[in-house]
Amino acid sequence: MIISRRTLLQGTASAALVGSFGARAQSAEFTYKYANNLPVTHPMNLRAKEAADRIKQETGGRVEIQIFPNNQLGSDTDMLSQVRSGGVEFFTLSPLILSTLVPNASISGIGFAFPNYDAVWKAMDGELGAYVRGQIEKANLVVMDKIWDNGFRQITSSSKPIATPEDLKGFKIRVPVSPLWTSMFTAFGSAPASINFAEVYPALQTGVVDGQENPLAIISTAKLYEVQKNVSMTNHMWDGFWFLANRRAWERLPEDLRAIVAKNLNQAAVAERADVAKLNAGLKDDLMAKGMVFNDPDPAPFREALRKAGFYAEWKKKYGDEAWSILEKAVGGNLS
Repeated sequence: MIISRRTLLQGTASAALVGSFGARAQSAEFTYKYANNLPVTHPMNLRAKEAADRIKQETGGRVEIQIFPNNQLGSDTDMLSQVRSGGVEFFTLSPLILSTLVPNASISGIGFAFPNYDAVWKAMDGELGAYVRGQIEKANLVVMDKIWDNGFRQITSSSKPIATPEDLKGFKIRVPVSPLWTSMFTAFGSAPASINFAEVYPALQTGVVDGQENPLAIISTAKLYEVQKNVSMTNHMWDGFWFLANRRAWERLPEDLRAIVAKNLNQAAVAERADVAKLNAGLKDDLMAKGMVFNDPDPAPFREALRKAGFYAEWKKKYGDEAWSILEKAVGGNLS
């Protein structure tokens, strides 16, 4: 399946392609719910639907995965509780939000750590990803091998472009419910507010916060261009989604069915990565046409500001020497 910007932005066509998200299964032996926080038109939901269709076919109809996008089943923190309790069987979540349960999961989101996608996939498909999956398994969750892409994050605002670290001083910015985000923007002297994604649009619309930060694909699919003017291409953080499963539900599946489910979910993750990278690279023109103004800050002063504020030293201490050395090895440099 080829996903273009037109596919992403034409909600009606995409919704038709996705089909019956959350539809009742008729006769599956295992009917599992998969919840996520992204709009139905996002590549993650399109590829998940593709994977669910293949899983149903390859298991002879024994496994049916119902997809509930766009926070239909609750906020990120609600759904994390549900996947732990078994209320939902599958859930995709940013490692930075997962860190509220698995502290070292967020190490892949350290500010300005990854220079490009090559560095990201080398790390997350290699030693760093294996380390984080081991930490997640200790929390009694099952996690698929391949992390899905959310993209490099950019800062948007309703008032001014963010060109230097000084522009972030006193800036009221929405951040996900995660200590790492709060810590980073506090180090810049900002006023970060932890708000679940389902509440971001109204928070921006009513001026509760001046800005937010997300990859371009989410800025587009969530229509944040309606309530934000400036996009600063800071690439300050890479973010992804671990595909999590409730352990009891996973172990109820016979081993042969587990292999089919895991294979298709991991293949879908790799395909989604290519989709998101392509979309994020091409969405700038679309967002400019909707009235957004772009600027490209130099990352070096931001990284130096974090270093001077003790951000890297603080998180090295929190993660521990083993995890930090794996991260530094992955990104090819000394962060602290």
